Amino acid sequence: VMGLLEQCEQLFNTSNLYEVLGVAKGASDAEVRRGYYKLSLQVHPDRAPGDQHATTKFQILGKVYAVLSDKEQRAVYDEQGVVDDESDSLDQDRDWEEHWRRLFPKITLQDIMDFGKKYKGSDEELQDLKRLYLLHEGDLDQIMESALCCDHDDEPRVRDILQRAVDAKDVPAYKAFTHESTKKKANRKRKAKKEQQEAEEMRKEMGLDAEDSLVAMIQQRQKANEKGFNSLISNLEAKYCKKPSAGKKGSKK
Repeated sequence: VMGLLEQCEQLFNTSNLYEVLGVAKGASDAEVRRGYYKLSLQVHPDRAPGDQHATTKFQILGKVYAVLSDKEQRAVYDEQGVVDDESDSLDQDRDWEEHWRRLFPKITLQDIMDFGKKYKGSDEELQDLKRLYLLHEGDLDQIMESALCCDHDDEPRVRDILQRAVDAKDVPAYKAFTHESTKKKANRKRKAKKEQQEAEEMRKEMGLDAEDSLVAMIQQRQKANEKGFNSLISNLEAKYCKKPSAGKKGSKK
């Protein structure tokens, strides 16, 4: 059986455990954990159905993290560049999915709602919106599509935030934003209304209560825009899934 370092070389093109996780050798425990989490999201078998090696990669990442999160094993690896493949923490039969879930509890609907309340109107939202404005050169269709915790009702608020940033010369006055056509606005409104109607139909079909309409909306959006929904969850998880003992928020996206 191949050892961990050989498997890393084969699957990640490097036998350096730090390079596998995309962190520096002197990385803190929190940075190692964040590197592991971000990479494991990309190769998680549920999230990478097209990758036939996803399960193996996911298991190998679990082992890499097991070494680098253990003080003694990390010290031996740092000094000698070797890994004890016989150690209990690298047991081939270990349930890596369960281990991962213990480290990173699943984001719940309540977490999303709580996050939304704190996020709206925060400095973090302002910075994210300015970044999206620059990225999409003022195109509100794409900004509203990509903004976290936003639906059509938030558009006047988002527009106001961005207009203030333009007036303050924090961001350039892109024509797509300053001279958006009435037709484009109307199309966006129509699309949002259609999404809401579909979510409402789904809610009735599933026999959900009125307060569960957010669940239906999220499921509808997930169906319509799998990638966008997953990126919202990934962003939330990368930022806020921490062990209670961990420090404050993770890195900005």
